[in-house]
Amino acid sequence: MCNACVIENVKSSLTGRRAFLARSAAAGAAAVAAAMGGAKLALAQSSGKVVDLTHVLDDKFPTFDGKPGINAEKVVDFKKDGYTIYKLTIFEHSGTHIDAPLHFTEDGTSVADLAPENLVCPLCVIDIKAKAKDDPNAMLAKADIEAWISANGDIPKGACVAMNSGWASKVAEPSYRNLPDGSFAFPGFSKEATDMLADIGAAAIAVDTLSLDPGNSKDFAVHYSWLPGGRYGIENVNNLDQLPAKGATVFVGAPKHRGGTGGPARVMAVI
Repeated sequence: MCNACVIENVKSSLTGRRAFLARSAAAGAAAVAAAMGGAKLALAQSSGKVVDLTHVLDDKFPTFDGKPGINAEKVVDFKKDGYTIYKLTIFEHSGTHIDAPLHFTEDGTSVADLAPENLVCPLCVIDIKAKAKDDPNAMLAKADIEAWISANGDIPKGACVAMNSGWASKVAEPSYRNLPDGSFAFPGFSKEATDMLADIGAAAIAVDTLSLDPGNSKDFAVHYSWLPGGRYGIENVNNLDQLPAKGATVFVGAPKHRGGTGGPARVMAVI
C-alpha cells in the first residue's frame, strides 16, 4: 500500500472517529438536555415564588438560655486591609436552626450526616394560630393533623410538617420567649402528634417558636422521641403565613460541620 493511500486511510479513519464522537457527545447532550427539560418542567408547575423562612440572626435574637447566640468580631478591616473578615462565635441552636438527631441522643446522626434527599421536602403547613391566641403553650395535636389531612389529603412521606402558631410576629417582643413572670411560654408539637407523623414517614417538623416542645414542657418528650428516630427539626422559622397549607417545597440549607448537633440554617420555600 502506498504512503498516500495510508495517509488517506488514516484521515478517513480519524474523520469517522470524530464523527462518531461528535454523535455520541450530541446524544449525551441531548440526554442531559432532556433531563434538564424534565426538571424545568417540574419547576414550571410552581409559580416560582421563593419565600425565605429564615430570621436574621444577631446577638439580640431570642435564645432558649437567654445568652446571645452569635458574636461577630471584625478581624480584618476594609479601610486598613482592603477587605473585611469577621470571626464568628456561634451557638449551634440559635436563630432559625436545625436540631439534628445527635442533639438528643449520644449516637444519633449529626447535622453533617443528614441525608441530602431529606433536606428538600414537600412542605405541609398546619395553622394553629386560633388555638395559640388563647393559650401561649398551645400544642399542635393529633386532631390538628387529622383535620389537615381531611382538608388537604395525605401528608407525603418525606414531608416537612410545619406548625404555624403566628409566633414569628412576636420575635422582637419578650413574649416570644416567656410570660411576664419569666416562665417559658410558646407553642410546640405534642408527642402524640409527632408519633403520628413518624408513622406516616415525615422527615422533619418545623416550628415558628424557640422549641419543638411547648414552652411549659418539663420532659422534652418531642425532642426525646422525634430526634433519636433519625429525623430532624427546625426551630424559629419565619413567614409561614406567606405559604399555602400544601404545595410548597422546602429547601433546608443545613450546616455541615462534623459531629454537629445542629446549627443555624437558611431555609427557603418554593411555591
